[in-house]
Amino acid sequence: MNHSASLSAPPRRTRGIIRVLLIGLAVVGVASAVFLVRRPLMMSAPRCLAGRWHGCFDTFNGVVLMTLVAVPLSLLVVWALARRRRAAGVPSAWRMSLAEVGMVHGTVPFLWLTMMPGAGAGVVPGRVSLVPLRDLVTMGPLGIVGNLLVFAALGFFAPMRFAAPASVPRILALGAGCSVLVEIAQYVLRLDRVSSVDDVLVNATGAVLAGLASRRWWRTTAEAPSDGSHAAPAPASASASASASASASAG
Repeated sequence: MNHSASLSAPPRRTRGIIRVLLIGLAVVGVASAVFLVRRPLMMSAPRCLAGRWHGCFDTFNGVVLMTLVAVPLSLLVVWALARRRRAAGVPSAWRMSLAEVGMVHGTVPFLWLTMMPGAGAGVVPGRVSLVPLRDLVTMGPLGIVGNLLVFAALGFFAPMRFAAPASVPRILALGAGCSVLVEIAQYVLRLDRVSSVDDVLVNATGAVLAGLASRRWWRTTAEAPSDGSHAAPAPASASASASASASASAG
């Protein structure tokens, strides 16, 4: 027994070290990203603090800044929802609450940026690009990364909250369907943007990659489909045998 315990100790210790390293790398990555974007965000900070629409909510830097500022509020909402669910005896209260708030907080800002009108909105007719992979060259690295992040939060958190999209093909369909709706809205509203099939492909790819990153926390069909816990009905065979035994005892 001591020998088997000594053999099982190193893998656990290794997993702990790997987990600490991953957390450290994540912290370093977030700190580096904040350091790189600190100047653009600080340029939009005075206008956002003054409550001005122009220069804050109609620019990329302003929307990103307000998204970061709203993180504490989102965490407070997660805490309130999880506490209420735990008091009601709901299983996986923290995961469900984090998934719901994460889907909204991580998707709405990117949708806002995607639906932001251009300089010729309402004047320039809608443009459509249906040739696959043609617009990837003009996107550039920043554009590709931005399109990957549009529905990344949806692909990451939706399988954690709902059992229906908890598979790679369904996440792909969810990301592609939402992206198609956005492209159609851009064309119909004449926002001076190009409705491209490449945007759909990249958005759906980002949703799938994010979904694969959260695969270990996906909600399976074996779990309860709703917040309330309901007792499963007894099988017909069990009820029949129970009634038969009751009649036998009465006889």
